[in-house]
Amino acid sequence: MENITIVPVWMIQDILVLIIATLMIFYIIDNEERPKVVLMQFVCFVFFYASAFENVAVFMGSIGKEGFYSYGRSILMIFNVPLTVPIIEFLIVYSTLRVLKTINIPSWTKPFIAGLSAMIFDFSLDPVAVKQIFQTSEGIIGRWSYYPLPGEPVIYGEPVMNFTGWIYIAGYWTAFILIGEWWHKKSGYSKLIGYIYPVLASILALVCLVSPISNFFNFMGPFFTRTSNMQWVMLVSLSLISVGILVLALVKYWDGRFISSLDYRKDFPIMFTFLGFPFANTLFCIMGGYMEILWLVVLAELLLLLSWIGIYILNKKQFPKE
Repeated sequence: MENITIVPVWMIQDILVLIIATLMIFYIIDNEERPKVVLMQFVCFVFFYASAFENVAVFMGSIGKEGFYSYGRSILMIFNVPLTVPIIEFLIVYSTLRVLKTINIPSWTKPFIAGLSAMIFDFSLDPVAVKQIFQTSEGIIGRWSYYPLPGEPVIYGEPVMNFTGWIYIAGYWTAFILIGEWWHKKSGYSKLIGYIYPVLASILALVCLVSPISNFFNFMGPFFTRTSNMQWVMLVSLSLISVGILVLALVKYWDGRFISSLDYRKDFPIMFTFLGFPFANTLFCIMGGYMEILWLVVLAELLLLLSWIGIYILNKKQFPKE
């Protein structure tokens, strides 16, 4: 019988993600015009996109390939990846896009903004997961263990390009989902296309994810090697480009008005994704004694908090009685 990692902290984290994911499902059913299609997006992202890529990377790590990673074993797994990993990735991307739907900005800006949001969120998540190392039935193992190449640029043991990766992982998915939504609308909201486009979007996004394009974004491959400082250059460059597009979208294209209201009670799963998970990660960071990375986790949490507060205040000015 296969060993199962039983680590109380990991179980608490997984249960928290599953609770919010369940609440998000009810939120989608109650608030989306076409909830079945959005739930199909949820399923396709988790099983056909994120977990497919994660499992390939974990497999490469399991056969001794440097530069890949592995996960500690949780009770609910998709092969070698904890179920909660792709779920939390979906929650942050969906939550970002849901908020963006309340303002009128061009669709082409949204993949960059979703990617920026996901990257900031990751700075509150991954550094803690990497530090969570315990003695388990499998031996000494981390919740998320990296195997960087010798000399590869890292941030607290994690390759720099992993943070860059969140920009295009979220960006690819967002781009193809938006194209799919446009196709669905153009078809008169055909039920068939509504069920087909999330599958196609996940496949096309996955193809992009494993293509040479990703390594170009990671370290400008094949012109530079993975161990070069181009990992830092690309992280900073893509971050600045994404920030620039966010500013452009808000300053040039947004008229300052919201299409719909936001409410911390009605939109609790969205708000918790932005604020609750980073706060929980901060607590786990402090309880674990990982003080070396605390500043980074808190910084990411503050950026997300300030963003949500700004959006919420502006929205309430337009919808004061809601």
